[in-house]
Amino acid sequence: MLFARRRHFFKRVGLATLQASLLVFLLFFVLLPLIFRYSVTLQRGILFLTFIRYPKGLDLTNPASIGLYATRNFYITVKDHDQDEDGVSIGVWHVLPKNAVGHFKTELQVEAAFDIEQAAAEDQQQTSIETFDHDRDYSHELKKLSPALRSEFPVILPENEQLFYERLLRMPGGTVVLYLHGNTATRGSGHRSEVYKLLRNLNYHVFSFDYRGYADSDPVSPTEEGVVRDAFMVYEYIANITSNPIIIWGHSLGTGVATHLCAKLAHLKERGPRGVILESPFTNIRDEIRMHPFSRPFKHLPWFDFTISRPMYSNKLRFESDIHVHEFPQPIMIIHAEDDVVVPFKLGYELYRIALDTRQRSWGPVEFHRFESKHKYGHKYLCRAPELPSLVQHFVANYRDAVY
Repeated sequence: MLFARRRHFFKRVGLATLQASLLVFLLFFVLLPLIFRYSVTLQRGILFLTFIRYPKGLDLTNPASIGLYATRNFYITVKDHDQDEDGVSIGVWHVLPKNAVGHFKTELQVEAAFDIEQAAAEDQQQTSIETFDHDRDYSHELKKLSPALRSEFPVILPENEQLFYERLLRMPGGTVVLYLHGNTATRGSGHRSEVYKLLRNLNYHVFSFDYRGYADSDPVSPTEEGVVRDAFMVYEYIANITSNPIIIWGHSLGTGVATHLCAKLAHLKERGPRGVILESPFTNIRDEIRMHPFSRPFKHLPWFDFTISRPMYSNKLRFESDIHVHEFPQPIMIIHAEDDVVVPFKLGYELYRIALDTRQRSWGPVEFHRFESKHKYGHKYLCRAPELPSLVQHFVANYRDAVY
């Protein structure tokens, strides 16, 4: 009798467990992918992750709060079409190069911050930075024009800040880097500010901005066309002010924006950048989604493509760098860490091979630089590699004056 009761009990428990497991499976592996398939809002949210914001409390109007002294915060209005009356406002930073700050640290009121940073760099015995001819030319221009600029700008205030920064940007001999960040957070997130500081120390002007829907840019739902349009307008702002060479640097999702932007500039026959740096790039969103850690529970499901990959493609969330790399002629440098789990190293190397195989021979060359997993740079911290400044310097020096 007791044995029969136990058997009945375990049968009921087993049936209940089976039913619960089946319910979880249906909810998690069937219903959730189906919801994803039919919700463009969810697809955009998962791709762009605009709801993830850190660090909390960051005042983007005050870049000096994260050590970016001599940095101008401003806003550009992006109009998506001729009938767009209001447009989308996006937040932008312009970081001045070190040699310019050194000449005007008194007028910029950053003497203490500049001197402390220089002393720290010397104490840490940082990797020496080479001086190229274009650096000397820019320093010469700064020295020649300093008296006139000091007379015109005895102190930099909000009223004359734009004019001063644009005057330095226009000065011959400079180099500009337009940085396109990945998804999540803001232009002020920790690893991004490290990149700006690295580039500043190489004496480059640096521009970074937040796409629509991010940070203090207008809370408009981002799309691929929308974020590329944002990048295009910032690029156009720079190109309209200076004839100095522009280098585009994209990281992660920003590499998809970078290649799409360059393809668009080539298609429109607009002035293109002198070079493109792709940090931790992927081939296209379909490949990236399948290999992303978040997709591991789903990627072996028979309906994965039907419910997840294909819908994003149909809704024009593609970021097809594997196509765009053979639509513009500028030189490309790809850098990728072997231990990157967000965008696997395999995808960056595959993009490199595609570029080698599909680009015209008369176009700019394609470089690939591998960073071994033992260094633990992962997805975000290639900026800490001691050899990176030299790689960037030589890439810029080789192609800043070349036109393809």
